[in-house]
Amino acid sequence: MSVNVNRNVSDVFYRYKMPRIMAKVEGKGNGIKTVIVNMAEVAKALGRPPTYPTKYFGCELGAQTQFDFKNERFIVNGSHDAAKLQDLLDGFIRKFVLCPECENPETDLNVSMKRNTISQSCKACGYHGLLESNHKLVTFILKNPPTTNPASQGSSLTEGKRSKRSKRNGSDAANGAGNGEHDEHDSVLDSSAADKTMDNEAVRARMLDLTDGAKNMTISDDLEKSEKERMDILYNMVKVRRDAGQLENAQTQKEILNEAERLEIKQKAPLVLAELLFDQNILAQVKKYRLLILRFTLNDKKAQRYLMGGLEQVIAMHRDKLMSKVPGLLKVFYDMDILGEPCLVEWADKRSAKRSTTRRRRS
Repeated sequence: MSVNVNRNVSDVFYRYKMPRIMAKVEGKGNGIKTVIVNMAEVAKALGRPPTYPTKYFGCELGAQTQFDFKNERFIVNGSHDAAKLQDLLDGFIRKFVLCPECENPETDLNVSMKRNTISQSCKACGYHGLLESNHKLVTFILKNPPTTNPASQGSSLTEGKRSKRSKRNGSDAANGAGNGEHDEHDSVLDSSAADKTMDNEAVRARMLDLTDGAKNMTISDDLEKSEKERMDILYNMVKVRRDAGQLENAQTQKEILNEAERLEIKQKAPLVLAELLFDQNILAQVKKYRLLILRFTLNDKKAQRYLMGGLEQVIAMHRDKLMSKVPGLLKVFYDMDILGEPCLVEWADKRSAKRSTTRRRRS
């Protein structure tokens, strides 16, 4: 039985369909595992490698995953029913398949190895932009681009070096399927596809560098100025654009990012953004300026930490109205992929340690 790719769409004539997930639990005790019987067919309907949704399940469930390409077995450790996996798949589709503009699933993912970024392009509406997610799966995709042909490397994408040793020993690679949590660093690209992708990405990246470089050519000694002075330059630029109502424009956002990179303060730029963009109405403002902020914080833990510092200052300035809303506020930043879980946990631990130290001093 098929279901709509976007299950929020109830139209029976919706043309984007996919098979409903079929799951089979095997083994018992510590060896229990769930085989997603038709993952290859589901992934084909989504236009993604079957490893991506399988790995996504593993991330969401805190479980190890295995990929056996020879037998088309995609496995998540533990016992999980099909209905739960189907619900989790909705999250994968929303984050990694649907176009952020038109919400159609006619998208492709493109990995830039040079820039360590993932861009998304839509064949339906022409949208092109960075993938806006801090999900753990992003790391897996960066190391295993869609152009990878994992089946040509053996039965498992995550066999890694063990697979190479098995081939040298003449063993059957199909028996060596490893788990995705521990062996990701050993995944191997299909060399011809990877070389071609790297060449194309290198050309595109070089063209972008030349374009951006021409825009940023200036006879100045900005880089000889102090960091505070460089931060002030960015502050004035963002303030002018904000007052002109231009910050939601993609080209303006790119210009601000380029300026921060030119001034060599990209990771600290979120401090400036927090000061200029947020006040007591921060919940509405973060939605308005989400795409601009993501250009700085996406997959950058240090930039996220500086943003947290900026948020602390905003909350302190508007303590009466914002202090009681802090938990909900942080959840909004997390749900919008602006702040990742590691950053929030680190911040919470530091605050807890600081409170404990304060109590000891008082006692």
